[in-house]
Amino acid sequence: MSSNAAIADDLRARIINEPTVILDDPDVMRALVAANDKMMGANIVDLRGIAMDRLEARLDQLEETHRSVIAAAYENLAGTNQIHRAVLRLLEAPDFETLLGLLDDDLAATLRVDCVRLVLETDGDQAGAAPAVPGEALRMMGPGFARGYAGNGTSRPPRRVVLRRTGPHCEQVYGSEAGALRSEALLTLDLGPERRPALLALGSADPQQFTPNQGTDLMDFFAGTVERVLRRWLA
Repeated sequence: MSSNAAIADDLRARIINEPTVILDDPDVMRALVAANDKMMGANIVDLRGIAMDRLEARLDQLEETHRSVIAAAYENLAGTNQIHRAVLRLLEAPDFETLLGLLDDDLAATLRVDCVRLVLETDGDQAGAAPAVPGEALRMMGPGFARGYAGNGTSRPPRRVVLRRTGPHCEQVYGSEAGALRSEALLTLDLGPERRPALLALGSADPQQFTPNQGTDLMDFFAGTVERVLRRWLA
C-alpha cells in the first residue's frame, strides 16, 4: 500500500479478520453512521438510521430500568437484614430494663436511625413523670397519646406504621434530640386487651429516610415482634 493510503495495512487486516471489534464498539459505530449520513447529504432521509437511533434510545431506557430494579432489590435485601438483626437483639434481652437499654443504643445503630423511643400510656396523673427505669428510651404519656400522635391529632385511627416528616410537637417523644430529627417511623403497638396501646418511634436526621411513599411490610413485621416481646415483659 502506498504511503498516502487511507488506512494502514495492519489496521485494515485486523478489521477484516475481526469485524466484530467495530460492531461491538458503540462510539466507533456512531462515528461511521455519522460519516455515512454526511456523505449522503441533507436531502436524503436514512430511515434505517432513524430506526437504529430509536432502538438505541429504547435500549438505554431498558438498561436504566434494569439498574433501578437491581438497586431496589439490594436495598430491600439490606432492609430485611437490618430488621432481622434488630429482632434478634430484642429477643436476647433477659429483662425489661435491658430491653430499654437496647432501644436507643444497639437497636438504633442496627436500624441506622438516630433516636428510638418507646411510649407507654399511663393514668393522667402519672403522665410525664419520670419512669421507674433510668434512661431516655422510655416515655410515659397519658391515655390516647399514642394514637393521637401517630394520627396527627385526628380522630381516625392511624395506620399501624406511619412514615413521615417530624412535626413541631415531636419533642414530646424525642426530648432534647427532637431538634436534629427530620423524619420518623411510628409503630403503633397493641399490647393486649387489658392494656393501652403503645408507640415505638424511630427518628432520623435524614428527611428522606422515612417518607409516606415507602413500603411498610418490614416495619409491620418488626412492630409485631416488638409487641410480642413487650407483652412478655409487661405481663
